[in-house]
Amino acid sequence: MKVTVVGANGQIGKQLVHFLKEEDGYTPIAMVRKEEQADSFAEDGIESVLADLEGSVDALVKAFSGSDAVVFSAGSGGSTGLDKTLLIDLDGAAKTVEAAEKAGISRYVMVSAFQADNRENWNDELRPYYVAKHYADKVLMASGLDYTIVRPGGLLNESGTGKVKIGDKVEPGSIAREDVARVLLEVLGAKNTYGAAFDVVDGEDSIEHAVSKI
Repeated sequence: MKVTVVGANGQIGKQLVHFLKEEDGYTPIAMVRKEEQADSFAEDGIESVLADLEGSVDALVKAFSGSDAVVFSAGSGGSTGLDKTLLIDLDGAAKTVEAAEKAGISRYVMVSAFQADNRENWNDELRPYYVAKHYADKVLMASGLDYTIVRPGGLLNESGTGKVKIGDKVEPGSIAREDVARVLLEVLGAKNTYGAAFDVVDGEDSIEHAVSKI
């Protein structure tokens, strides 16, 4: 399975790309914005494609050409303004959904945000970000794609435990970015996750077992 990872230079995306490279049956394609980022992946023997989420849908269709799946792990980042939240986290995500459909790709995995589906539980300071994630998820759910929406808790830069808790009514918590990337890897080929959306935090279940129960 050829998998285009949107946001491949991000902290989750970069780990996912390398996990896919190591996994039998998968070939990652790192979608990045800058030539130097592409060069860095090339040094590791990883194919990349240059594309910008603020560009056209047609450019994204071209970038996705030949892939079997798309994983959206991009984000505007905490240091940018609300304009980028709108342009990347909402419109950029929506354009990749449209592009995947136009490119004839059926499998799509979205990295969203914990409780993005539940307005009552949104952090007031991050409300614009949650609005973007909420409606990007709705665009995906309204598409004809075989989607999975992964909503991780607070993201940590530490080694993963390989243990998670998955569900719709999970208590707030955190999770290592490494574990999020491994969850993405696990759900990609798991047909039982098609049409599913779930929160995920650190827990007691192995990732494989937790995903199998979705």
